[in-house]
Amino acid sequence: MQERLQKILSQAGIASRRESETIIAAGRVSVNGVVVTELGTKADTDTDTITVDGKPITVGEKRVYLLLYKPVGYMTTMKDPEGRPIVSDLLKGVQERVYPVGRLDYNTEGLLLLTNDGAFANMLMHPSHEVDKGYLVRVSGHVSPAQIQKLAEGVKLEDGMTAPAKVLPVSESDNNSWISITIHEGRYRQVRRMCEAVGLNVVRLKRSRYDFLEIGEMKPGEFRHLTSEEVAKLKRKTVPSGTGRGPRKTGVVARRKIAPRR
Repeated sequence: MQERLQKILSQAGIASRRESETIIAAGRVSVNGVVVTELGTKADTDTDTITVDGKPITVGEKRVYLLLYKPVGYMTTMKDPEGRPIVSDLLKGVQERVYPVGRLDYNTEGLLLLTNDGAFANMLMHPSHEVDKGYLVRVSGHVSPAQIQKLAEGVKLEDGMTAPAKVLPVSESDNNSWISITIHEGRYRQVRRMCEAVGLNVVRLKRSRYDFLEIGEMKPGEFRHLTSEEVAKLKRKTVPSGTGRGPRKTGVVARRKIAPRR
């Protein structure tokens, strides 16, 4: 059966549908030896030979779902033109070609999902599903109640207002403070830009939670396979658009006094 090339690439675990469109437009895909750049092109995996960068693709591989603790200094991409380390370098022993679900920037560490299940990845990344992502943020100096409140209510960035967030102080010392921020959007460098918008300088940023998945005792560079129960739970927790789910309430935080770190 003929299907759009971007759907076929996604099913084969090459990339998400959106990223597959970029791959096609760049002239990296061939069908029966002919380079294809038109996004509406269809092919049949049963009768056509489809290659990406000269390598034939295979549809129907077993589905793989990985949870990686991405260290600082790795690119969340499958290829970097500057030759920097990429997250797939850390997946020793994984035979299947997987790609990241969303992104963590070069200087951010923490939980990152990778999979070759295109439909699953698209479902999690769709804005209507509002998957919570929790971050631990270390900033220079002290954080005022007013700054926490601004972060919780939403701040204005160059690409618009952020949605309400859940923000809590964690600890502080003479030189820096830790705060917890939970968001459900996925804008580029969003947490860093939110903090900068309220006058906070981010020293360290770690994604510690993705929905119900937590970093626990994982070390930078470690990864594990999700259990079938975890995969099923992620699929159940996403809510399709058009279900009547209302907007989230403002992330008002509880005030609490922080004891200085000794």
